[in-house]
Formats: sequence, C-alpha cells, structure tokens
Amino acid sequence: MDNTLEHLSARVGEALTRKGWMLGTAESCTGGWIAEVVTATAGSSTWFDRGFITYSNAAKIDMLDVGTGTLAAHGAVSEATVAEMAAGALKHSLASITVAVSGIAGPGGGSAAKPVGTVCIATALRWGDVFPTTRHFDGDREAVRRQTVIAALEEVLRLTDSDSSISASSVP
Repeated sequence: MDNTLEHLSARVGEALTRKGWMLGTAESCTGGWIAEVVTATAGSSTWFDRGFITYSNAAKIDMLDVGTGTLAAHGAVSEATVAEMAAGALKHSLASITVAVSGIAGPGGGSAAKPVGTVCIATALRWGDVFPTTRHFDGDREAVRRQTVIAALEEVLRLTDSDSSISASSVP
C-alpha cells in the first residue's frame, strides 16, 4: 500500500477510535479496495466492522436493500443508490458510520450524462444522517478507483475528524 493510502487510513482509524465508532463499507467500483486499505492498518479490528462488495445490481438489492425502483429510476451510479447502499450497510452491520461508493471507472460504460470517472459516494451515520455526493475523476480505471478510495476515506474523515455537532452523543 502506498504512503498516501496508509496515512489516510491511519487518520481514519485515529478519528474513529477517538469517537468510539465502527466503520462499515459498501463498495461497487472499488471492489473491496477501501476495506483492503483499512484492514491493512494495524489495529483496524477495533474500528472496522465489515465491508460489502456489491458489484452487481442484484448484490446491491440482496445485501444492502437497495430498491429496484431506485436502480430503475436513477441507475447504479447515482446519489440515490449510494445513499441506500450506505443505509443498507448500516442496517446489516454494527457500524456507526458507513461509506458507499458506486462509479464508472472505465474505460467503457460511460455516457454523456455519466461519463467515465463519475463516482457517487455516500456516508451514513447510525442516527440517520446520510451525505451523498458526486465526484468526477480523471485517468484510467486504476486512477479512478484509487481516487475513489481516497475520496471515500476523506468523506469519513470529514464527519469523524470535525468538531461539528455530529457525534454519537447528539443521538436523540
């Protein structure tokens, strides 16, 4: 694992440990790369619960309860779908926070509306907040997937490493 991923994963682990949270992942285009990065970090068993690799639509439906209507209306690469993936990962895990990714890594599969490099990422918190976003990455398949892993971990850090009002203690 390269230094950027190693350092980012360590920061995520420190932030999650400080909060007392567990992480779960739901991955499509990254095929488990996020989970691989976090499990390569020493001590991750204290802050990583599980990961779901849901590459096909059937896997998203079966394992994460993504709605067939959501997939039909918005497609697998959409903020609506990753929001449901993140929520489904919470439902089927012990995690306090989950991150879900689905994207078009290329070289084929893109369209005018969703070109290669389009990636949707969602983070979800146990108490119901879900934060979907769409990113556009450049480069070949490997570059798009690597940038997705980095962006996903940065999204987790954004929620765990802040002094915002978002915390487990704010759970009603």
